Amino acid sequence: MIVDCHTHLQCPERGLLAEEHAAACEKVDACFVQAGLAGSRDEANRQLVDYVRGNARAYGFAITNPAVDPVTRKAVKALTLDQGLCGVVLYCAEDQFHPTHSRALRLYEAAEELGLIVYFHNCPPYSPPAVLDYARPWLLDEVARTFSSLKIIVGRMGAPFLEQTNSLLVKHANVYADLTIHPQRVWQVYNLVMNAYEAGVMDKLLFGSGFPYAEPGVCIETLLGFNKLLADTHLPQVPREKLRSVVERDSLTLLGLKK
Repeated sequence: MIVDCHTHLQCPERGLLAEEHAAACEKVDACFVQAGLAGSRDEANRQLVDYVRGNARAYGFAITNPAVDPVTRKAVKALTLDQGLCGVVLYCAEDQFHPTHSRALRLYEAAEELGLIVYFHNCPPYSPPAVLDYARPWLLDEVARTFSSLKIIVGRMGAPFLEQTNSLLVKHANVYADLTIHPQRVWQVYNLVMNAYEAGVMDKLLFGSGFPYAEPGVCIETLLGFNKLLADTHLPQVPREKLRSVVERDSLTLLGLKK
């Protein structure tokens, strides 16, 4: 099974991409769809719900800003489960709230009770007003400790703070990260994957393409051909079975998702 754990239905440059996303989704067994920052949150979530209802392979994550949006159990359930969505996506840096803001903690409590997944999308590119301090993965340590049964995904390996993400993955059983790469950035891909392998966290990584910024097929080919990227050098390599395990990980079962 191949599950693309990082895709978007909207992007600021091109707007709603329902048809393109559906075509990309056909190339995998399932995909996670995170509502984006383009436009209002209500509109982004409405578009997401409409799309997920028409695509059996899609698992949606509603965007919310707990600093200003309702965080009661009833409100969180109405935003997600009642709409056929499986989790929430948070943009702490862009929405300028600390991951352990008191209202955010109430959101995590509700999410844990409801069996939702919380996806932290605090990776580049950042807008000028974004608070980079709030993107640091180590700020999620308190969240993972306090809500030990809450499933947490750190987007794009928590770039640019990779070492902090690796520490979280080693420390907490309930924290995962998606390995979303830029296939054309060979040296970046090499360092990202090798860093995770040497940290011993490959079993905590979920495959992601970052669509529409990359296609899942190209990302899969790049990861499976990882050891050929710098074949003419004497740099260390990663066992192919480790790479394949990331691509073929059954993230649906791992995260307790069912249609």
